[in-house]
Amino acid sequence: MQPFHTLSETERRRLHSVLASVAKNPYEEYGPFARTVRDLVDRDEVPAFFREVCAAIRGERTAGTALAHVLRNCPLDEQIPVLDLDDPVADKYREKRTFIGETFLELFGLLVGTPLLSYATRFNGDFFIDVIAINRYSGMQTGFSDSELVFHNERTAHAVRADYISLLGMRCPEGDYIYTGFVDGRDLLAELGEKEQHTLRRPYFYTPFDVLSRDNNGDLTVSGAHAILENHHSFRYLDTCTTVLPGAPTEAKDALLSLKDALVKADKQRHRILRGDLFSFANQDGLHSRDKMEINDPERARQRWLLKTYAFRDRAAADVHRERWIGGVPGMVGD
Repeated sequence: MQPFHTLSETERRRLHSVLASVAKNPYEEYGPFARTVRDLVDRDEVPAFFREVCAAIRGERTAGTALAHVLRNCPLDEQIPVLDLDDPVADKYREKRTFIGETFLELFGLLVGTPLLSYATRFNGDFFIDVIAINRYSGMQTGFSDSELVFHNERTAHAVRADYISLLGMRCPEGDYIYTGFVDGRDLLAELGEKEQHTLRRPYFYTPFDVLSRDNNGDLTVSGAHAILENHHSFRYLDTCTTVLPGAPTEAKDALLSLKDALVKADKQRHRILRGDLFSFANQDGLHSRDKMEINDPERARQRWLLKTYAFRDRAAADVHRERWIGGVPGMVGD
């Protein structure tokens, strides 16, 4: 994908300087951290160029012009630690003492109007998640492994799912070629007939919970019955895992096979996230994947580190789940 905007060195330095003024630790005091970032906006300290870029992205999302955007040369922390892959989260808490990347992601979410989402039982309820190859998940179908990932949306089996995902490239080895694929739900819908669409809108399907969710909560096994196609072009689907409920009518299996065919045929975008790239895209109105196109040093590739946020479409979408907030923290839900 071509970047929607590439920050000049002057723009990057100006924004970095503003972000560096936020001294709060988002992993120890997220509420005060988020309020401090909001204060930057309220005091009109955010450079005009970045406000305009975020407003333009928000406009394209609202108009449906584009559901995936890349910003390049975004500000990052001066020191990016190499994390211990046995427990990268604990190592990050020890080694990462500046939070430019986290502040940038918080500010981006605020300016595009997408409140952040976190899960209380996942990574200590953090709003900023490390997409990195955790050793115990090597070879498994999870974003926290060294594996490729089939087309999916995040947290498919869960009741509360993000509308948008943002990925910020922290460490992206130049000699290894890993791409994030994205298919717009409208392009997928165009490959399906009316009969298949009608069937996919029925609760004939279910999805197993991912391995990380099961590890964090032993009560999680499979989702309840759900439709695959929701709203106009939202897809609740994890390829190779979402399947037909026992006892569902024959047309459910036929529709699922048609969806698999449609996923092969539909137009796709792919982006190789570089260091300092922000790749932000629709989670439910599209599907995404991880494709390892060329790995020249597997151990180096395993150190690839993206900082990720989940986000709601807007404040109204977040407020639908207000009763689920854990500990009164807006945006933090349970599993």
